[in-house]
Amino acid sequence: MQQDTSTGWASWAAFAGLMMIMIGVFHAIQGLAAIIDDGFYVLGQEYVFKFDPTTWGWIHLLGGIVVLFAGFGVFSGAVWARTVGVIVALISALANFAWLPWAPVWSIIIITLDVLVIWALTVHGRELAK
Repeated sequence: MQQDTSTGWASWAAFAGLMMIMIGVFHAIQGLAAIIDDGFYVLGQEYVFKFDPTTWGWIHLLGGIVVLFAGFGVFSGAVWARTVGVIVALISALANFAWLPWAPVWSIIIITLDVLVIWALTVHGRELAK
């Protein structure tokens, strides 16, 4: 008879996977809004990352799809999925940092979720595999 060795911390890894799926959807929504209506996001000041909003839209849409699929991969508990999850959460946080002038509150929320995902995957990701 096999003993269950999982702990209550496995829920943090599941939280990370679910948040990655949500973050991917959020990125895709941001991207679609910028692609469909170029004037949806208005830049109020000069900024060092001078991409057109449509370019940012494509970045967010494609990045969101990657984050979404990585979130599903985290539920497998595989080491590669956790590694990819940390990397895409880091890239997501950096992309939202660059996106701050267009959607400051939304970007800060996504960055906060990315930090929680990175923490959960690095500290408690192994628990989901058990």
